[in-house]
Amino acid sequence: MTSFAYLGALLVSIAGLVLLDRRYRVAVFDRPRPALLTVAIAVAFFLAWDAVGVGLGIFFIGDAPYLTGVLLAPEVPLEELFFLVLLVYQTLLLWRWLHRSHRAQEPA
Repeated sequence: MTSFAYLGALLVSIAGLVLLDRRYRVAVFDRPRPALLTVAIAVAFFLAWDAVGVGLGIFFIGDAPYLTGVLLAPEVPLEELFFLVLLVYQTLLLWRWLHRSHRAQEPA
């Protein structure tokens, strides 16, 4: 069961971000198409980055008892996809929230 620990933690974290986004309508729940497109493009970029890193021998899995063992590509575990979604989504939420906060402080 520990082999699903990291994936479970990632999914719970993403669900928390979705709840925050839904409550405050920051990104996906404010402007779904551009937000989802941004997440998809950024995740694709980072997966390509991972592929280059794996090809150069820089990135590798190593001893990983908390991973499912499912690979998307050589040395790229399934959890990497969800980690990248989490990373990009939380960055998008932070960026949009800061932008909104900055606009609210501008004089009228």
